[in-house]
Amino acid sequence: MTLLSPVFKSPAKLNLMLHITGQRVDGYHLLQTVFQFIDLYDHLTFEITQDGLIKRAHSQTTVDEADDIILLAAKLLQSKYSVSLGLRYRIEKHIPIGGGLGGGSSNAATTLMVLNKLWELNLGTSELATIGLELGADVPVFVKGQSAWASGIGEDLMPINLPKPWFVVIYPKIVVSTGEIFASEQLTRNCDPITIRDFLTSGGRNVCEPVACQLYPDIQNAIDWLNQYSIAKMTGTGACIFASFDSLEQAESVISLAPKHWSTFVVKAMNTNPLLEQCRKLQ
Repeated sequence: MTLLSPVFKSPAKLNLMLHITGQRVDGYHLLQTVFQFIDLYDHLTFEITQDGLIKRAHSQTTVDEADDIILLAAKLLQSKYSVSLGLRYRIEKHIPIGGGLGGGSSNAATTLMVLNKLWELNLGTSELATIGLELGADVPVFVKGQSAWASGIGEDLMPINLPKPWFVVIYPKIVVSTGEIFASEQLTRNCDPITIRDFLTSGGRNVCEPVACQLYPDIQNAIDWLNQYSIAKMTGTGACIFASFDSLEQAESVISLAPKHWSTFVVKAMNTNPLLEQCRKLQ
């Protein structure tokens, strides 16, 4: 006997700014960043099985099973709570891999949140977020499901209500190594801490952007092109670039002019992860 779930939307995010204020003795960087969700989604389906095995069905993904964060999330949850049920999952990928849009973290959070319901674990949001942190620093923001001002290594979250513009997102079809960015001697690691008011006034910056542009000239090319139409920034450690627009029509007109060798998206900002409502409707 199996239970097949509906299709769950696993959203992308943007880092609207990213400052590094220091570094811990264990090597982790201390951050200040702002997360906002966008309506670009991977689609996940979960099939609950009785055999206790965690498997990936045929899916549109190039990720090796050993590195599959969805499998890792399911196995972590199963192990922690001695779950006897198993899982087969499918994913339809739309969020670029290695683009700084948080697709993997979102997929992990979606897995934890949905399996919490389907496996009837009844864990609270804070407990799920703590588990998510074992999988990645960005996972808790997707679990908690609110746009957030983040500090620490990215796990200390304060909900923030942000404007919801349209964004043009450009993926220059390169995969950035986050480790390479954070290991660079050129990376600024001593930003003065700022306040939410400072961010709302000035917009902040992404200190990873100059390093990424130096290592990956295609990112600089995308920023230079998009800057013609609106202030362009890089999200996370790259490679995606974004700029905000007041209307769908403005964003679509810019997209129509973009070089065809890039992947481009017009997306709407969101302050809530729609997965929260999907999970509420699960029995």
